[in-house]
Amino acid sequence: MKENLRLSTLGKTWIFDFDGTLVEHNGYKCGADHWLPGAKEFLQGLPAEDYVLILTAREEAARKATEDFLKQEGIRYDDIKFQIPMGERILLNDSKPSGLKMSYSVECKRNEGLLGLNVEIDEDL
Repeated sequence: MKENLRLSTLGKTWIFDFDGTLVEHNGYKCGADHWLPGAKEFLQGLPAEDYVLILTAREEAARKATEDFLKQEGIRYDDIKFQIPMGERILLNDSKPSGLKMSYSVECKRNEGLLGLNVEIDEDL
């Protein structure tokens, strides 16, 4: 993946798919979750004031093991939603009157991780 995001200094909301984006797709079904390249480091680098939402199609029965994994790995998040439909994820958002773009979508290839995803904070935005 090669993606550069130029963002403002405002607090952000980050929405992540879990399986195939952050951890190996269906790895938990084979015994344990495994981070994909760059994913853990990316999450750990997010500012504390940003909101982090994780989405997963995992069944509710996987909640405890998933939350325990994130806690053991030292990952901060604000909410995690289970049993999310497996279809498309659609985000609708308005733009600021100043013209500031308020939504971004980065589609990662399954199990490639987040290496190559770069975030630049631009104080002029």
